[in-house]
Amino acid sequence: MPPLVILGPTASGKEDAAFALARRCRARAEIIVVDSMKIYRGLNIGTAKPTAARRAEIPHHCLDLASPEQNFSVADYVKEAAAALAAIERAGKQAIFAGGTALYYKGLFDGLCAAPAADAAVRAELTAWGERHGAAALHARLRQLDAAAAAKIHPRDARRLTRALEVITLTGRPFSERQTQWAGFHSPATAGGESRESGIAWADAKVFLLNWERPVLRERIATRVRRMLDAGLLDEARAVYDRRETLARTPLQAVGYKEFFPYFAGESSLDDAVAQLTVRTCQLAKSQMTWFRKFPARPVAMRPGMTGDDAAAAIEAMP
Repeated sequence: MPPLVILGPTASGKEDAAFALARRCRARAEIIVVDSMKIYRGLNIGTAKPTAARRAEIPHHCLDLASPEQNFSVADYVKEAAAALAAIERAGKQAIFAGGTALYYKGLFDGLCAAPAADAAVRAELTAWGERHGAAALHARLRQLDAAAAAKIHPRDARRLTRALEVITLTGRPFSERQTQWAGFHSPATAGGESRESGIAWADAKVFLLNWERPVLRERIATRVRRMLDAGLLDEARAVYDRRETLARTPLQAVGYKEFFPYFAGESSLDDAVAQLTVRTCQLAKSQMTWFRKFPARPVAMRPGMTGDDAAAAIEAMP
């Protein structure tokens, strides 16, 4: 049976919809989580990780794969998700993908960029140079070597700028050459030297996108932030802050934690931190929708008050 893919921005209820769909399959479905933050152990509240009760009822895959000190790549995720998908299909069960990380979906369904593995020495040298001169200088350096790649990377995104420069240093070729296979979402598995380790393409799945009116989604985000705070988000964020010198870059940059760093440092009030978290979560949701609208998904119109069960019913009613 074709896998189901439930797309949606943060706070859209995609995980609730996936769980409701899995329940309707009468224990014949399992969920593969597609989220670059839920792969980290110990980051539970700020990532809205599924509860222990839900995980006990419906198997969830691709959670808690790494410690926050580890770097975890798209290729690492694709390997784990592909193995989970194969196991679910061997068992004759329904696979349901749900999560909000667009790059993970692209790696799964469009294939991986054939770029070289990270080189610790080159990475360290570039990182140190960037820390001395700043992200703007990294961007200017990349623009001189590969204007096409520089045009696609934000001037303050030091991590991606460093990776692009690293690939150029290791290969002597423009980084943008290695991104061309992702220009279209329906390219064949062998195009551009890509490797589709998952063995699945968009045409093999049924893909749905939960669509909320923007004001409604903003209110859902504000409600979610309040619930996270009630559940202990501040303590979890403090633990991240206290370990910030040892953590990998991804968890340190995650929306849900870094917004509290100025508060812990005595540079802002808690109210300001919460307001910043709400604003940045709304910005994340907008960015996610920009990506998801490029995917071959069928829109699911969501209305105020709709639950995960309502979304599941709407999806099942689609021909």
